[in-house]
Amino acid sequence: MGADEEAARPEPERADGTEQQDGAGGPAGLDARDRAVLALEARSWRTAGAKERAVREELGLSSTRYYQLLNGLLDRPEALAHAPVLVNRLRRVRDARRAAR
Repeated sequence: MGADEEAARPEPERADGTEQQDGAGGPAGLDARDRAVLALEARSWRTAGAKERAVREELGLSSTRYYQLLNGLLDRPEALAHAPVLVNRLRRVRDARRAAR
């Protein structure tokens, strides 16, 4: 494959329909929103509604969309490389909930 063919190749799409950006996506290939979702999930919360409020105010997402993005991130190797302890913990919680069904 020549340089012209490689340059003409479209960027791969992620599961959420956005294009994956190499280099511009920050550390571990995650974009700013993905890193913000992981950072918000890593925080501890004093009250039940505080997390949902932060999701709306800081990320501009509904709770449903936030959890869809988070669940998708758990399956991405870039997220595991960026926050291995958090991602592995969330994977264990997700797997335990699936097993309980």
